[in-house]
Amino acid sequence: MSRYPDKEPECLGGDSGVIDLVIESRPRALGGFTVRRTLPATQRRQVGPFLFFDHMGPVDFAPGQGIDVRPHPHIALATITYLLEGEFVHRDSLGSEQPIRPGDVNWMVAGRGVVHSERTAPEVRARGARMHGIQTWVALPVEDEEVEPRFEHHPRPTMPVVSRPGAKLHVIAGTAYGAKAPTGVLSPTLYVHAKLDAGATLPIDEEHEERAVYVVDGAIDCDGKRFGEGAMLVLRPRAHAAVQAVGKTNLLLVGGAPLDGPRHIYWNFVASSRERIERAKADWREGRFPRIPGDDAEFIPLPEG
Repeated sequence: MSRYPDKEPECLGGDSGVIDLVIESRPRALGGFTVRRTLPATQRRQVGPFLFFDHMGPVDFAPGQGIDVRPHPHIALATITYLLEGEFVHRDSLGSEQPIRPGDVNWMVAGRGVVHSERTAPEVRARGARMHGIQTWVALPVEDEEVEPRFEHHPRPTMPVVSRPGAKLHVIAGTAYGAKAPTGVLSPTLYVHAKLDAGATLPIDEEHEERAVYVVDGAIDCDGKRFGEGAMLVLRPRAHAAVQAVGKTNLLLVGGAPLDGPRHIYWNFVASSRERIERAKADWREGRFPRIPGDDAEFIPLPEG
């Protein structure tokens, strides 16, 4: 997904034993649907390798409407797309053309540079559809920032599911609860979709140093407080934490190892050096990025300023 300048999410200082910070996502309009952005935030730039966290929708598109994210570039990061409802088609400059549906995982490593687009397929657009999902960016390790770009699509049946009392845990990327996703991560990563029944208690996996819990829908109790839809709880490192679902609830657990240094972000570009960002800006402005086969008639211009 392409990013645009926006106000950052609000943060509340944590005063509990397990919660370090609570980030309340902020809604914004993006191409006909609503995105609630949680990362980056003023007081917290990332959790593990996760630099951006956007909650898309839910939104109901009328017949004839849909998503049209025009071609745009990325460098030195990986994007993860995960849908709860709906579908759209990913295309990129590697020649990939792949529909994504609920439970599937799209993992795209930008590395030295890639261009992609996301659009609703004509047959889906004709009938109208509901869209609901999560898009995230993870920073690549410094040594991997210039790797060859690649795209992976992992269908839902290939992704591990861990069962706990009252909970189904879909491991999207990395490792958690004794399971490992096939997603080709390049650093220790935690990314789990947890579906909880009302009253279910879920201990948060303690394998990874940095962890956060995001409430997609429903509500949870944690450390004596209640948190609803759109709240991200950043946990203290290695804290023994558990959450209890107030009703039927969907959560996402994100995190991993701390980054190996600061990252600079401008628009859709992420890098460990400002010089690399400037080079990417010039390359996009002057048309040096590769084009998307079958979707090269338009593009998103570089924001100025």
